[in-house]
Amino acid sequence: MRNSMKISGRQIFWMMFTFEVGQSLLLVIPATIRTAKQDAWISILIAGGIGVALTFLATTLGSLYPKQTLIEFSQTILGKWLGKLLLIPYFFGWYMIIWITVREFGEFIIIALFHNTPLWVIVLTAMLLLIFIIYQGGVEGVGRLSEIIGPIVLLMITFVIILNIGNMNWDYMRPIYHDSGWLPILKGSYTPVAAFFGEAVMMMMFVFFMDKPEQASSRAMWGVGLAVFMVTIGTLAVILTFGPNLSSSFLYPVYDLSRYISVMEFIQNVDILIVIIWFFSIFVKLALYMFIACYGTAQIFHLKDWRKVALVLAPISFIIAVSVKNIQTFTHYYYIFFVIPIAFPVYELGIPLLLLVVGKIRRKYA
Repeated sequence: MRNSMKISGRQIFWMMFTFEVGQSLLLVIPATIRTAKQDAWISILIAGGIGVALTFLATTLGSLYPKQTLIEFSQTILGKWLGKLLLIPYFFGWYMIIWITVREFGEFIIIALFHNTPLWVIVLTAMLLLIFIIYQGGVEGVGRLSEIIGPIVLLMITFVIILNIGNMNWDYMRPIYHDSGWLPILKGSYTPVAAFFGEAVMMMMFVFFMDKPEQASSRAMWGVGLAVFMVTIGTLAVILTFGPNLSSSFLYPVYDLSRYISVMEFIQNVDILIVIIWFFSIFVKLALYMFIACYGTAQIFHLKDWRKVALVLAPISFIIAVSVKNIQTFTHYYYIFFVIPIAFPVYELGIPLLLLVVGKIRRKYA
């Protein structure tokens, strides 16, 4: 399967930032605050540090085989059958993330904007947009899109936080560490890294498409690092505005934060900015996962045209996304049985580390 798509280091930076920051801002913060209380920002920093380290691991591995994707170099390193066997958790994770994320996207849009719109209309619209950008531009199209909307997302987040400074009470931040201790802080960092910041291991699929693979580590790590910084600042803003107890009760605390803003009774109702941030970020995330799922599936089954996989995967994703009765219950079991026991120790750390060590040994003694 020939590849004519190329992405730059700058595009990788904005891709990593954009897809990491949106969902992390909305979904990571309340769960982390419930565990670590006013020290949740420390948990986010720890999770982010681990996420940056995992990004380095993934890009180092990808750079070892810059002319192959994860699908190919896993078989080069471990052999055909074992290499394919280790790909199972990745394909499972990619498909599940698409189904869960598009459903969460639809539900948030209904809550924030279109209260009476059927869920299937929102999900169908999202899937049609995904098919269009993936079919027309592939990862190169997503890279160009990220390069445009990434800076916009960054400015919007900064704008919302700055406008809320007048509502912040710094007493909500104290005492630092004393009420929590290290165990809750570390526990609070596990879900963010396993479910969100660790997702940058997808770079094992993207180094192959870079015009300058040697830039993969630095650009991807800076992108994830900037996302971690903005989520940390967002976590602090939520805690300092509402306090840890009230913050943990919100479903989307950053969205509620934006609705709380009122500057001179003139600048109000800026919650639309959070909706735009969420839309852009989730769309980039869905597009990236749709691409690697389609491209990876085509490679594993030796299909000539990966785009045709999108025409099959998109309808399946639509049916599953709208058929699940309770997405919270569905996501809960996904976290219990995959994210917590498998995602971080196996999917994000174990397999990449194994491939890197064995790959270096094989290259040394080849």
